[in-house]
Amino acid sequence: MTSSEDDIRNAIGETRAKWGWFVALGVLLLIFGGIAFGNLFVATVVSVYFIGWLILLGGVIEIIHAFGVKSWGRFFYWLLSGVLYAIAGFFAFYNPLLASAVLTFLLAVTLIAAGLLRIWVGYQHRAEKGSGWIIAAGIVTLLVGLLIAFRWPANSLWILGLFLAIDLVFQGWTFIAFGLALKAKARA
Repeated sequence: MTSSEDDIRNAIGETRAKWGWFVALGVLLLIFGGIAFGNLFVATVVSVYFIGWLILLGGVIEIIHAFGVKSWGRFFYWLLSGVLYAIAGFFAFYNPLLASAVLTFLLAVTLIAAGLLRIWVGYQHRAEKGSGWIIAAGIVTLLVGLLIAFRWPANSLWILGLFLAIDLVFQGWTFIAFGLALKAKARA
């Protein structure tokens, strides 16, 4: 047995010993998901603020990167890109309701495009086993995108919060299941 195999076995053993932390994190995520479900508007605003921080951080990084670029053309490209990102990030904080409407619209367009692409890929591979699942997934994605688009902009007050709440609940259950599986393996 090599040293790297021992390291892997030790890491797995340490992870199994920490099963309780995974369960605790899962419970915490379930609680946050329940809170988000309880107030989708606040969850939407929190989502917009989070995205705003990420965009703002990306803009600052691009502006800093611009000063490390050697040519003027690239410098101005990175600087302009960073400034636009930073403006978009500030915009999310200045007017989170309008930002949520824009993000909800982009979400609808993305889901529609992804659904159509999945349907097309599934249709192109229709001779292969399982292609029906790809088509079915594409239809569901397309329908969700269309539902969001048809109710836009009124649904922009809650749709991002709903997606956040659903994600938190699924992640919570995933961590709980993973932690409990680690516990069962640790006993075995």
